[in-house]
Amino acid sequence: MARAANQKLKCLYLWQFLLQNTDEEHPATIPQMIEYLARHDIPAERKSLYDDIEALRQCGLDVEYRKAQGGGYYVASREFQLPELKLLVDAVQSSKFLSLRKSNALITKLEKLSSRYEAQALRRQVYVTHRVKNMNESIYYNVDTIHNAVQKKQQITFQYFEYTPKKEKILKHDGYKYRFSPYAMIWNRDCYYAVGWSEKHGKIAQFRVD
Repeated sequence: MARAANQKLKCLYLWQFLLQNTDEEHPATIPQMIEYLARHDIPAERKSLYDDIEALRQCGLDVEYRKAQGGGYYVASREFQLPELKLLVDAVQSSKFLSLRKSNALITKLEKLSSRYEAQALRRQVYVTHRVKNMNESIYYNVDTIHNAVQKKQQITFQYFEYTPKKEKILKHDGYKYRFSPYAMIWNRDCYYAVGWSEKHGKIAQFRVD
C-alpha cells in the first residue's frame, strides 16, 4: 500500500497503539508512536501526532499526558476499568456452565478491552470448590438460540444426551425429541433453565439447558 494511502489510516493505527500499549503505569512517548507507525509504513512527524492525539480526544478517546520522568501519553479511562474486567473474568472462570475452552476464549476477548500490561493481571486462576467445568461446547450457542426463540415466540425441539466415561455422547430417553415453547430463561445456582410449554407434559415445565 502506498504511503499516501497509509496516511489515511494513521489515526486508526495510533488509536490502536494507545489502546493496546498504554495505561496510567505505562505511558508512551512520541518517538515510540513514530516508530510504531513506521513499522506499518506510515511516516509521521512530531507536530502531526500532536494534532492526531487531539483529534482522538475529540472522538472520545481519553488520552492524558504525564510530564514526570518516564512520562508520556496514555489512555486514562476505558469502557471497562481493570477491577470490572477482573470481576467478569472471575465470573467466567468460576462458571461451571461454560466449558474450559469457551472460558479461555471469552477471557481472551476480555483481555482486549485493556492494555497488554493490564491483560496480564486478568490471567489468574480462580478456585471454586466442587466446581467442574462443563464439557458440552454447544451450550453457549444453545442458550443464544433459546433466547432468540423466546424473543420471536418460536417453538424449538431438542434431545437430551449424556457423556460416557470415555467422553462419548449418547442420547437419553431413546432419542426422544421434545417439542417446547420457551417463555423465559432462568439462571439459578450457576445453571441455566428454560421455562415454557412442554407438549410432552402438557403443561408449563422447565428444562436444564446444560
